[in-house]
Order: sequence, then C-alpha cells, then structure tokens
Amino acid sequence: MPRAKTAKKYKKLMSQYVMGWNFREPYQILLDADFVITATDCKMEMERLLADIVHGQVKLMITQCSMRHLYAHKSASAIELAKTFERRRCGHHPDQYPEPLSTLECLMSVVDPKGQGVNKFKYCGAINDEDVRAALRAIPGVPLVYIRRSVMIMEPMAAATAKVRSREERLKFRAELKTVEGGKRKRDDEDDTDEEDGKESSTRQASETNKPEKKKKKKKGPKGPNPLSVKKKQTNAAPGTGSQSDKAKKEKAEEEGLPDSTTTGEAGSEESHKKKRRRKHKSTAGADALSTPEQTSHEAPEVEVEG
Repeated sequence: MPRAKTAKKYKKLMSQYVMGWNFREPYQILLDADFVITATDCKMEMERLLADIVHGQVKLMITQCSMRHLYAHKSASAIELAKTFERRRCGHHPDQYPEPLSTLECLMSVVDPKGQGVNKFKYCGAINDEDVRAALRAIPGVPLVYIRRSVMIMEPMAAATAKVRSREERLKFRAELKTVEGGKRKRDDEDDTDEEDGKESSTRQASETNKPEKKKKKKKGPKGPNPLSVKKKQTNAAPGTGSQSDKAKKEKAEEEGLPDSTTTGEAGSEESHKKKRRRKHKSTAGADALSTPEQTSHEAPEVEVEG
C-alpha cells in the first residue's frame, strides 16, 4: 500500500484518465514478462498492489508472446502466476512465428493495432522494459506502472497525454462560452487575438502615460484690462416706457386687483413735494398765557414757513 500522499497523487492521476479517456473498472492491465518475473522475485501480491495504485478493480492480462518469453526464462513461479492471468491473443501464433516477437513489437501491436496513436481498448501498462515504456508514452492516454527496488510506481502523465488533455479542456471551455440561440454574446477561437489586442492597448497606454505633458504656449501681445476694474455698462430705460421689471409688477398687480405700486409711488412723491413744513414760533407760547379765555380755546395762529 503506497503512502497517503503518494496514494492521493495516484488517485488524482487516474481520475484524469477516467475523465479524459473514459477508463472504466475493472481496469485492463497489460503485463510483460519482465514485470511478472520481478514481482515474483520480490514476492509481491501483484493484483492487490496494482488495485491499490489505480484505486479500483483490475483485470490482469498477458500476451501469448510474453508467455513464451516466460517459458524461455524457465521461471516456474512466474509461469504459474502468469497462468492465472487472462490471456490476450496477440495473433502471433507459433506456426507463423517460430520465435516470439519482442515485447516492444508485440505490445505495440496490441495497444495500438492500427498505428494511429490511439489506445483503442483502454489498456494500462505494467511494464519493466524501459524501451517499451518510452514507446507507449508517445500514445496519449496510457497509464504506466513499473517496479523499482521492490516498490511499485506509477509514472506521471506523459507529455503527449498532457498536451491532448489540455487541448480538450480548452475546447470544452470555449464550447461552454459559445451562445446558445438567443442573444447571448459569443466567444469563439478569437481569445488569442483578443489577448494580443489587450496587450497592445496596454502598451500604448503605458507609452502615453510616460510621455511628458506639453506646456501651453503663452500668447504674445498687449494684455487687456483687468475685468474686475472695468465698470459695467448701464442700460437706461427710455422715458415713459419703464423698465421690464416695472412692467412685470404692473401686470402682476392687475391680475391680483391691487393698486399699482409704481403709480402709487409716483403719486406719493408728488404729494410729498407739494406739502410744506409748518412749525410753531417760540413767541406764541408767551402769547397763550396772556390771551383771553376765548383766545386760549383756539389754537395759536400758525405761521407758514416755506422750507
């Protein structure tokens, strides 16, 4: 059983194969002769360890050519263990091929029979031969397991597999952003051009901000007078016509039925001019004391004095 951190990494890796390439349980694990021999020498419980690594049920499979390699190696324990596996018929019969094909040729014909770089039957490889693993890395979607120092290890995702997975995820993301019928905005494969346009606009803005501001040129010539020191022009209204404010007041007074303030003001001013100021002389006060009762009953004579 791998450690918790390693087991978590293997589970995440296998889930990516499940989502990206539709792997299903029981996982078909194709073994080569070297892997079986190494596992028997280390006395490993092969089926249990492989199930722990891929986090699911497994179906162990071996080709006819690999079985012939085991018989040639003359490892009785490995042969007995391999007989319990499911036999994968590779089509390389002893009648047509007196000697077994190499592990590379045999497994490549099983995993990718048409040579199109597709893992058609969703095989996982449990292979110790480095040349075979290097060839299978070029096929996208092939999980690989090997044994090193009596430890079973799962390889990280190969470069070809990671490239295909990232491309598919990008296509799915863009497909979700495309509009369904009805007025929503569309985003197609123009994201890269949009990013380039954004970069160009940002560089232009940065260059414009870095430019020094141009100073305004002062106009030459005689300066005008200070507008605060200049007297405003007074518009005199024509006689008899009155200003606009007086007309507005008259109209408002007519509507409300009140006397016109302008006319009343003019009449009052005329009356004030006509009135004459009157005052009593000081001599009249002594005359009142000497006067008869008849005279006292009347007011003292007033003297008009023009002001």
